Amino acid sequence: MISRLSALFAALACAATLAVSPLVAHAQDAASAAASSVEAAAPVMDAAPVAAPEAASAPAKAVDNPYSLGNIVAHGNIVDQIVLAILFIMSLGSWYILFTKLWDTSKIAREAKEVRASFFKKASLQEGIKGLSETGAFRFIAQTGVEASDHHEGALTENIDHNTWVTMNIDRAVGEVNSRLQGGLGFLATVGSTSPFIGLFGTVWGILQALTQIGVAGQASIDKVAGPVGAALIMTAIGLGVAVPAVLGYNWLVNRNKSVMGQVRAFAADLHGVLMGSRKVAGR
Repeated sequence: MISRLSALFAALACAATLAVSPLVAHAQDAASAAASSVEAAAPVMDAAPVAAPEAASAPAKAVDNPYSLGNIVAHGNIVDQIVLAILFIMSLGSWYILFTKLWDTSKIAREAKEVRASFFKKASLQEGIKGLSETGAFRFIAQTGVEASDHHEGALTENIDHNTWVTMNIDRAVGEVNSRLQGGLGFLATVGSTSPFIGLFGTVWGILQALTQIGVAGQASIDKVAGPVGAALIMTAIGLGVAVPAVLGYNWLVNRNKSVMGQVRAFAADLHGVLMGSRKVAGR
């Protein structure tokens, strides 16, 4: 539970950083523009020394960009706000899955080291199972195998030989562990493949609105075109910023899961051998 909450907070921080970074860049550009305007006004102030004290005492006026990301969030149309909300949710979900799956695979990797070091050196399987984590994947597989070996009865299951019955149950337990590790990877793949197009949709919609306003106004000067088009292109940048971590995280987790599941399957094979050997010894 603590790991899930930590992953949620970390995902919120990453998604918020992605959302705020364009605003910070815009603020820096605005500050640079204000400084440039002050420097440009310096010769005029030297030429008119009487007005200099009043100009110096006047507070600097912040440059308000009506086409910034903050303005889109606060005053944009409903389509732009929906696109931004969808991209934010996708980014939040992607980072949450990345952190939680990293925690899960790290936990199984630590358990695998402990199992290799101590489990098969115990005097009995029950003693070895007690030494495993109660919520761990290896204890789940070991308990499933032992229960299948000890409880092979019933009108239907008696038609399956003991070896096949134990193998089936261990394989099911391994498959369930694998399904837990694979959970969420489909969301990452979906985000990586669709978020650029969602951002592109926001860009196309923004450019359409800008061209509509230009057509109504009847003016097509650079100051009328650059602002709306630049604001629309922000959507594409955000879509790419959401997609890239999702794609990289998906590929990384797939490779990491393969390595972890290799250790899990090796344990399952060793456990199966121990169970079959124990049965032969007990049958003598």
